[in-house]
Amino acid sequence: MSKKVYKDAKSALDGLCFDGMTVMSGGFGICGIAENYIAALRDTATKDMTVISNNAGIDGFGLGLLLESKQISKMISSYVGENKEFERQYLSGELDLEFNPQGTLAERIRAGGAGIPGFYTKTGVGTLIAEGKEHKEFDGQTYIMETGLKADLAIIKAWKGDTAGNLIFKATARNFSPMMCMGAKNTVVEVDELVEPGELDPNFIHTPGIFVQRIIQAKCEKRIEQRTTRKRSA
Repeated sequence: MSKKVYKDAKSALDGLCFDGMTVMSGGFGICGIAENYIAALRDTATKDMTVISNNAGIDGFGLGLLLESKQISKMISSYVGENKEFERQYLSGELDLEFNPQGTLAERIRAGGAGIPGFYTKTGVGTLIAEGKEHKEFDGQTYIMETGLKADLAIIKAWKGDTAGNLIFKATARNFSPMMCMGAKNTVVEVDELVEPGELDPNFIHTPGIFVQRIIQAKCEKRIEQRTTRKRSA
């Protein structure tokens, strides 16, 4: 068995967590989130974490678990509108928040993984997002500088993976995850299907195993964030 394969999320996190760490958490809403690692991270009682994620899950699920346990001190996010506990902590001053336009957040993560310390973008010019940031003109247009993001740990959910850490993501669950794998010192992954090297078509691998340190096979609950239905026509 590959040295990258662990029996469960708890053992895969062993030795990687410490107070004040920065964590990248893949997912869009609650699609493609590392459910098992989030629960295991809660059980480590790690405190004062900065979490980089598109959103903060929902109340009682996803990253909402770490908000409820007061283990997150700062969020670097794009959208947080589905979590009442997030709102309460932010408005009461218990939680720091660094808002980013969604495309800017994605590019900051990608830049960090690519070794790019900063880049310029027009997004946010003339808004609160631009306050305190360097402004520069290119071809008569004003841009602001954004910095790349890095993390101590990335917790990632993928559809398929092999024991060497090569990953394939499925549909929307791909979201920010491949970029986060590149942007963290240590990346731990949970997959629905774990296979041997050579069983994945190399033409469809989204993340090479070099970016993955530990991997587990685990079942996920896969909740629906907002279930919307309509009556069948007669």
